[in-house]
Amino acid sequence: MPMINEAEFVKALELTRVLAVDSKTLPIEVSNTTRPGIQFAGYWDFFAYERPQLLGKVEMTYLSSLHEDVRRERLAKYFSYPLPCVIICRDYPCYDDMLIMAAAHKVPIYSTPKETVQFELDIIAYLRNALAPRETRHGVLVNVFGTGLMITGNSGVGKSEAALELIKRGHQLVADDVVDIRRVDENRLIGESPELVRHFMEIRGVGIIDISTMYGVGAIMHSKTINLVVHLEMWQANKEYDRLGMTDNYIDILGVKLPYLLLPIHPGRNLAVVLEVAARNQRLKQMGYNAANELTRRHMERAMRQAEEEN
Repeated sequence: MPMINEAEFVKALELTRVLAVDSKTLPIEVSNTTRPGIQFAGYWDFFAYERPQLLGKVEMTYLSSLHEDVRRERLAKYFSYPLPCVIICRDYPCYDDMLIMAAAHKVPIYSTPKETVQFELDIIAYLRNALAPRETRHGVLVNVFGTGLMITGNSGVGKSEAALELIKRGHQLVADDVVDIRRVDENRLIGESPELVRHFMEIRGVGIIDISTMYGVGAIMHSKTINLVVHLEMWQANKEYDRLGMTDNYIDILGVKLPYLLLPIHPGRNLAVVLEVAARNQRLKQMGYNAANELTRRHMERAMRQAEEEN
C-alpha cells in the first residue's frame, strides 16, 4: 500500500494539526480527494472514503444546520469508515464530537486557511507527484533547445563528456550518471537528479566538477520532461545502422513510450552537434514535420511526373 510521509505532507501543504495521531505515514493511495457533503446528508453509497476528506464552507455550514443528535449520528457513521485524514478548509473550527470520534478511530484532522477549491488543486498536485510511479536509470539528462534529452549507454562510452560539451554550447544539465524518473501523467515522464549529487558531474581523468559553480545557475535545471532517449554505443563496422530515419523506434519506461535513437560513435565525430540535431529533429516531428517523409514525398512526386511525361 502506498504511504505518504505525514511530516512532509503537513509541511508541503502548510497544514495545522488539529488532531494528531501516533503515525509517521498516512494510508493515501490515490491522488484525489472527497468532499463528503452528500454523505452528511445521509447518502452513503459510492463513498470514496479512501481519499483525503476535505470539509469546506458547504460541508461545515451544513453540519452546523443539523440538530445536535442528527449531526452526532452522521459523524459516527462517517468516522466508522477507515478515513486516511480529514482537512478542514478556511480555518473553520472543528466540532467537539468530530474530535472525539476522530480520536477514537485514530483519524488525523488538519486545518488550512485556504479556500477549498484552491487547496484541492494544491493537494491533488502534491499527491500526483508523491504517488507517481518511479524508476532510477543510469544515464544523463540534459535540456537541449527545450527538449529533454536522456543519454544512455555503457559506462565509459562518453555520456558525461557529450553532456559537458552541450553545457558549453549553452544547454542545461538536469542529471548526470543517475536519473530519477517519475510518471506524472499517462504519457509524461519527469526526470531529475538525486538531491545528494544534484548539479555534480564526473569526468574521467578530471574528477568531480560542480556545474552550477563552474558555469553558473543558467547551466542547470532541477527537473525536465523526458522527450527523447539517445543510446550511445561504439561504432561496429559489421552492424547496419539507420541512415534514413524512416522507422520510428521507441523505448518503454514506466509504461510510457518514448522516441528512441541508437547513435553510433567513433573518434572524430562531433557528438554534441549530432545531439543538437537530434533534439531539433524531434521538435520538428512533434510539430508534424518529418524530413524523411518529406524526402519520400518529393521522390514520389518526381517519379509520378516522369511517368506522366513518358505517357
